[in-house]
Amino acid sequence: MIREASASTEPVTLGDHSADRRMLMLAAMALIVGTGGVAGAWILLQLIALATNIFWFGRFSMDDIDMADGAVGVAVLLLPLTGSLIVGLMARYGSEKIRGHGIPEAIETILFGESRLSLKVAILKPVSSAISIGSGGPFGAEGPIIMTGGAIGSLFAQCFHLSAAERKTLLVAGAAAGMTGIFGTPLAAILLAIEVLLFEWKPRSFVPVVLAALVAFAWRPLLIGSGPMFAVALQVPGGAWPLAAAVGLGLLLGLEASLLSMALYRIEDGFHKLPVHWMWWPALGSIVVGLGGWIDPHVLGAGYANIHALLGNSLEVRAIATLLAVKAVVWLVALGSGTSGGVLAPLLILGGALGCLAGQYLPGDAGFWAMIGMAGIMSGAMRAPMTGALFAAELTGHFDALPLCIAGSVGAYAVSVLFMRRSILTEKIARRGRHIFQEYSVDALDFLQVRELMTPDPETLSGAMTVGDAIAFFADEARHRSYPVVDRAGSLLGLASRSDALRWQVEDVDRATSLEESLSDASHPSAFPDSPSAMVADLIVQSGIGRIPIIERDSRKVVGMISRQDLLKARHKVRRDETERTRHLGWPAARRDGS
Repeated sequence: MIREASASTEPVTLGDHSADRRMLMLAAMALIVGTGGVAGAWILLQLIALATNIFWFGRFSMDDIDMADGAVGVAVLLLPLTGSLIVGLMARYGSEKIRGHGIPEAIETILFGESRLSLKVAILKPVSSAISIGSGGPFGAEGPIIMTGGAIGSLFAQCFHLSAAERKTLLVAGAAAGMTGIFGTPLAAILLAIEVLLFEWKPRSFVPVVLAALVAFAWRPLLIGSGPMFAVALQVPGGAWPLAAAVGLGLLLGLEASLLSMALYRIEDGFHKLPVHWMWWPALGSIVVGLGGWIDPHVLGAGYANIHALLGNSLEVRAIATLLAVKAVVWLVALGSGTSGGVLAPLLILGGALGCLAGQYLPGDAGFWAMIGMAGIMSGAMRAPMTGALFAAELTGHFDALPLCIAGSVGAYAVSVLFMRRSILTEKIARRGRHIFQEYSVDALDFLQVRELMTPDPETLSGAMTVGDAIAFFADEARHRSYPVVDRAGSLLGLASRSDALRWQVEDVDRATSLEESLSDASHPSAFPDSPSAMVADLIVQSGIGRIPIIERDSRKVVGMISRQDLLKARHKVRRDETERTRHLGWPAARRDGS
């Protein structure tokens, strides 16, 4: 018998995108996930306020208060230690996944965990983060809410029969909704999903994520509040000089982001060398947090009041410098110890402080340059330049400053990618042995058609050939492992391979039987010249056949063959386009006579 394949190529409708009706189903599900994401954001903010009141003021209340007002005396040293001990115990005996930033853990779940988060993480992450921040941990709520919102989306998705890619879409939709709920920045949340979390640009994922963010934005005024989070009056300078200054400041911010990332992981390495269990590391790190709070209580907690003060340019230069130095130390040590917290709010403070200091010598309001600093530091540290620029504009409501925010973000991004191999987020994942490549490009196999890679006019076997002749052919003359079998008109009948010849000998098949007779009930894989090469690659994997015949649609005449080696030509072409440099236009060579 001729070898049968388990897959065959059917005519496909080619288009720009791969979206189908399931996108509408995911969009409908995203409406529910978006509601859950903003609800998770509200719960997290209430938990942080409750923890802050309990730790620093000894009362059961959810009033929004300034932690610095209660950070006096020995409590500054003891309360961060108490909160860190609780978080360490929760991580040890609850779930180790609550440790860290939140965003790297979400990325790792998306790429390597089939987008499955547990109910335990959905509960413990916001609770542990609230305890960490409420007891004085120098973190923001963005990392925890991305993990929590993602867990809500993932848990909802796991209630249905969905693929890993569809679960990813709802996980990211929940994360975007949570970020929108906390900050009121739906556009930045959507871009963060694209630049950091999705690892694709497809309608299937883009449409549901947008809907989830918009639903969260619609719910936010009822649950949390409306308007920009930091509504301050800023004077946006005009002209070419501020654009150049924004790029220059961005370069400085990119260097700051690189230094912060390197310092963070040096500190983390130091904790790994300690002869104590990791459960105790947050408590050790909290000692530095307490000392930092003793020097400047404003470095404790999320520090949103500090961001508002920097944008409003209401701090003295000395206070800004102290905030920059002390906040950097306590945040790096606390985060390096493995406690539960985020990176975004501290980065905004550190970038805003540097921008505000530089703004003392730049044209315009120093608070405006603090805004550029926030955009740049987020871009450089998280490798999300468009998110950083739009996030700063949405936080302040100053969309007229968006061009300057983009200038600062691009400057920081350029320095960051040249100085650091990985971002502050992906470095943590790489240290677990998993490399992430964040450059998006179209797969060469998706836009190259089969006709561009196939070997035309291949060798074929006649359907009239006997099994005995085929055995002899494969024993002495065959140059390939398999050959298409065709009728008198050249139309495909099937495939014959070396393994078939060996089986015929073992099974003592009648050697006078023709190949055409042996193929009466056989199925076989094939493709068309205009088929996407990626589809043929999938066909090779599904069928286990390394060479696929290419046929005309109507006559089924064999016009080519495509193999695994042919498919690798596509990758080689892309590599050549990236590295091979040529010049096609140039100055005409001067004649030897000088004319």
